[in-house]
Amino acid sequence: MTNWFKTVAITSLALFAGLGGAAHAAQCGRSPAGFETWKQEFAQEARGQVGATAIAALMSTRYNPPTISADRGQRSFHLSLDQFLAKRGGPAIASRGRSLKQSNAALFASIEQRYGVPPGPLLAIWGMETGFGAVHGNQNMLSAVATLAYDCRRSEYFTDQLYAALKLVDRGVFSAGTRGSMHGEVGQTQFLPKTVLEYGTGGSLETASGALTSTANFLKAHGWRAGGGYQPGEANFGAIQAWNAAQVYQRAIALIGRQIDGGDR
Repeated sequence: MTNWFKTVAITSLALFAGLGGAAHAAQCGRSPAGFETWKQEFAQEARGQVGATAIAALMSTRYNPPTISADRGQRSFHLSLDQFLAKRGGPAIASRGRSLKQSNAALFASIEQRYGVPPGPLLAIWGMETGFGAVHGNQNMLSAVATLAYDCRRSEYFTDQLYAALKLVDRGVFSAGTRGSMHGEVGQTQFLPKTVLEYGTGGSLETASGALTSTANFLKAHGWRAGGGYQPGEANFGAIQAWNAAQVYQRAIALIGRQIDGGDR
């Protein structure tokens, strides 16, 4: 390699590194100590992409240790299917789901007609995520998402989630005080902010109809086809896989859904 070529290459690498540093000025961390500095840096980056209301909401966030504990402790996803169903109350979800399918028949018929998604998997998700709306979580949503955006473990993924949350604050969908679960999930089927932004249908996710309609919209957008099966290896199982990355969770949703739908799906 000639000296000239070396000089050009080194200069180009330095320029590239400088551009990368400018684009990612907010440095992730592994302890609470750097959170306030990171927040200031992130706010500087976010200005111009989100409005003043969102920036003010961001600046009100606090590092949330329970979120970090929950993120490090998702042991149930490593259980066998039978163990997972026992821990999560699979038989009870299936039983209650069958009852709710009957009592909300008009709602589920409307959803299936529009999105092609039958009641079983929607009820399985609803029951698995919040016990059919009983437990939504009581964490500050923005603080949870900001904590995970700052934390180095999955910073890139949750940075996207944080930008989505801030855009939703600007739109009035969320506020600085919005409550959610440990990772910032909201509503009766636990949508992360980016999922709300991309697949929310406009109804309140705190209501059954709004949450279930948005969930059906998500599944349809991820390849669900009316009339197709949704067990492992069947046409619509891929849409269930898009909902949650844990294999045992995917299989549980498919099984409970089939039990609710009467074994004919």
